[in-house]
Amino acid sequence: MRIVRTVSDMRAAVRAVRAEGASIGLVPTMGAFHEGHLSLMRRAREASDVVVVSLFVNPTQFGANEDLGSYPRDEARDAALAEEAGADILFAPPVSEMYPAGFATTIHVSGITDVLCGAHRGPHHFDGVATVVAKLLSIVTPDVAFFGQKDAQQVLVVRRLVRDLDLPVRIEACPIVREPDGLAMSSRNVYLDAPARAQATALNRALTAAEDLAARGERDGAVLLAAARSVLADAGIEPEYLELRDAEHLRPLVRVDRDALLAVAARVGAARLIDNRILKGES
Repeated sequence: MRIVRTVSDMRAAVRAVRAEGASIGLVPTMGAFHEGHLSLMRRAREASDVVVVSLFVNPTQFGANEDLGSYPRDEARDAALAEEAGADILFAPPVSEMYPAGFATTIHVSGITDVLCGAHRGPHHFDGVATVVAKLLSIVTPDVAFFGQKDAQQVLVVRRLVRDLDLPVRIEACPIVREPDGLAMSSRNVYLDAPARAQATALNRALTAAEDLAARGERDGAVLLAAARSVLADAGIEPEYLELRDAEHLRPLVRVDRDALLAVAARVGAARLIDNRILKGES
């Protein structure tokens, strides 16, 4: 596996790949790899001739009081894991390469960024996501880019970005990977001490409680949300949000009459965690 640090070198590598007629799969990451990341890389390996993994802790998607400084970083470990998972190139640029002096452009995706994490983390968050993803797609020019469904709102933002800007890339969302006890894998799970780690499993159990009701035919959103909220309350968790929204446009739903996104965010111990579940509509 080759490690690339600059935009010019990454573009040169892409030109060489394209000259051979090979397809490119991109897995954008902020590092601190876990099985969720590795599952994306393995999926990219199956679907692409050349796999590029980007490793870049993007400062523009962090707020002033968020964990940019403490976000886990271990490039040597991540590089070894990426190579083992089948990556051909690790694109690991410094901040100065992605945001050189005088950088003054931000991409804003309206509507779907105003709710859920966008409402709670602020507009800067998805502006930062959209901007860095647009840059990565421009630099790497992949045929397919792979994202995790755990960040469901991010996937929708990226899909809208690609659609609206007519970018020639397919976005593939891959399933959430969970720990044996159901906790969704996240780089921020390392912030959890043992009591918080046990408490955090309530997020998945809350979603499962609502999902089980929906599978038995319950369509009333208030009933589904109440079931999930009860599980969180029993675990001593007050969610930052727990909402039921249309799975495509993130419009609020009172009834699961179409595919719905049941999404939760909560602070547990030292970590802010998110999770979600897709509930199938009546049709």
